[in-house]
Parts: sequence; C-alpha cells; structure tokens
Amino acid sequence: IGDYIVHIEHGIGLYRGIETIRRGGAEEDFVHLEYAENGKLLLPIERLDLIQKYKGPEGFKPQVDKLGTLSFKKRKEKAKKAVQDVAEDLIKIYAARRSAESIPIFGDKKIEEEFENLFPYDLTSDQKKALEDVKKDLESSTPMDRIICGDVGFGKTEIAMRAAFKVANSKRQVAILCPTTVLALQHYENFKERFSLFPINIEMLSSLIPAKRQKEIVKEIKAGMVDIIIGTHRILSKDVDIPKLGLFIVDEEQRFGVLHKEKIKKTKPWVHFLTLSATPIPRTLQMGISTIVDMSLIETAPKDRLSIETVFSVYDEELIKSAIRNEIKRDGQIFYLYNKVEDIEQKAGKIRELVPEGRIIIAHGQLNKSELEKRMVQFYHHQADILLSTTII
Repeated sequence: IGDYIVHIEHGIGLYRGIETIRRGGAEEDFVHLEYAENGKLLLPIERLDLIQKYKGPEGFKPQVDKLGTLSFKKRKEKAKKAVQDVAEDLIKIYAARRSAESIPIFGDKKIEEEFENLFPYDLTSDQKKALEDVKKDLESSTPMDRIICGDVGFGKTEIAMRAAFKVANSKRQVAILCPTTVLALQHYENFKERFSLFPINIEMLSSLIPAKRQKEIVKEIKAGMVDIIIGTHRILSKDVDIPKLGLFIVDEEQRFGVLHKEKIKKTKPWVHFLTLSATPIPRTLQMGISTIVDMSLIETAPKDRLSIETVFSVYDEELIKSAIRNEIKRDGQIFYLYNKVEDIEQKAGKIRELVPEGRIIIAHGQLNKSELEKRMVQFYHHQADILLSTTII
C-alpha cells in the first residue's frame, strides 16, 4: 500500500489496496489506484496485466499522473523517441566499425611470454581459449569487439592484463574504464605491480588524484608518455586526448550509460574494444548472442577455489558474531549491508558490542563524495575489518 505503480494507459499512480464491490448479486475484487487531484481508478483483479510496480532510482519519488490527460502518453512517446535515437546511433557506430580498418597488433612474442610466465598460476582451459580469442582479434585488421563473461574471481582481469601488455608493448596506448574510484585504484595498483619489470608507464585518472596532478597526467597522455591509463568516467572527459589509443577496456559495464560506452567507438572506430563483465547488461548480452559482438565465456573456476557458501537465517547475533570473527581470524574483511541511514550509527555500535576487536568503517549515500571515497579507500587498504554500508556502494 502506497507503492507507486504504472498503468499501461493511465501512467503513474499509487496502489491503495484491494476493494471488494458487490455488483449484480456477486462480489468482485478491484485494485484501487489513486491518481493526482483525488483521481481514483478501480481495476478489475483479472486485469493485473495492465499494471506493474514502478521501478526507478533508489529514493526517487516520481510525479503522479492525472486521469483523463495526455501527459503519460506524451512521456511514453518521448521515451520511445529517445530509445529510437540511441538505437539508430548504435547502428551507425557498429556499421562504421565493421567497415573500419584497425592496425593489427602482433607485438614481440618472446617478451609477451616473459610477461605471461610471471603469472604464478596455471590458466584454466576457458582462460586459455579467451586469451587465444583476444590475441587473434588484436592481430586482425578488423577492430575487436569482444565481451569476456565470467564470474568474479575466474580470471577476467588476467586476460585483460595480457591484452594490455601486448598492445602497450607494441607502442600503442591502452585505456581502462572502471565504474568506481576504488576499482580504478585496485586495477592501478595490481597493474603497477604486475608490469613493474617492464618499461611501461601506467597512470590513473580519478577524483582520488589531486587536480594539479590530473592536469599533468592529461598532458603526458596527449604527449604519448603514458602507455596504460586507468580511470573512472574522468578518462572520457573532453580534455583527455589519447592519440595512440589501440585498446579500450571496460570493466563491469552495467555502471555506465550506453552512450558513455560507445563514445570511443564513435570517435575512433578503429580502436580494439574489450568488455569484462560477470553480468552483462541485456543489450550487450543480446549483441553477443546475435554475434554483433564476439563473446568469450570463462566458466571454469580456478584450481582449488571453494564454492561460495550462502546461508539464509533469521536475525541471529551469535551467528553474526561467529561469521565476523571467523573472517577476521583469517585476515579477511566483512561487507555488512544495512539499508537504514538514519540509524546506521546505532547498528555500528551494536556490532562493536558483539565484536569489540572489529574495526568498522561506515559508508552511505548521504556522505559527501570525497568523504565516501576516502572511507572506501581506507577499507580497500585494509584499515578496517568491517564495511557497514547501504546499497549505494
């Protein structure tokens, strides 16, 4: 009761429950929908197919429509037009890429082997196949458009690293787009460590970098002094010019708008494009299935990896205490999801009572951006055991 719903013809209203009305000697159930200016609509229960629950950004309150007007119809037409415009733009982009010629990237096979042999684990069969697919694409004169789809921890990043090395070692630049500052930082530190024995310059662009240093990095990128640039949306800014861009990698694409992801394809149709995702958005998945773009699946878990254990339980403080302490004991970290910002501090106090030795960081959407990022980075650098957070993270 009180939830927003959308009627296929009348638009957004409020659900007010079920009303039973006697008609012609029989009782009938109706869904009571409330609209603007005391508008009331009774929908026969057998026509539930005409309504659905409103889905929008968390915390957003939509405008309720007024019955008997054309406002909802006009909004639908506007949305359809916007979808059509995006679709037409995408068709043009992919048509241009099909006809574009890319620079084949062969690289130095011996140095590539040296880099790959530094990886302390054996690749799974799926990783090997994905790597072969990517290398074959990079060595082609047709721009690569490939999705690598696999669960978290199944080795997508290792394939991306080897692809980035092949391109950077061929004197072409690589850009890696990440959805969050923390993921950008994680990739930056991992890439710096993995590439440390080779003369490849890696930089990061995100709000964690001071403005003065950002300007310097932007100049270095334009001058071709940066081989691999890792960053958030910042690398899509107008002032960022990557003159020798050979490979563009997108990590976890669902956090980006469609046009954000297609911007590089549109301006530089010859660039190789690699997408990493555990859960591709439906549009990308459909494009992979219909072979508009290529797809490599990593379905094999790394050797000795244990399956994830999921427990559903009523609220049990002893279970929570035991789970947190077990994780701290193995030097791991805990993500505690709690969706009430107004009393999240009290929840933190309760956790401290249960596990006094646990270091806690609180993060939620009402913090300003710089403070939120600061706390996330602290957690990433293991300055806390528990991240108590809302879904904003």
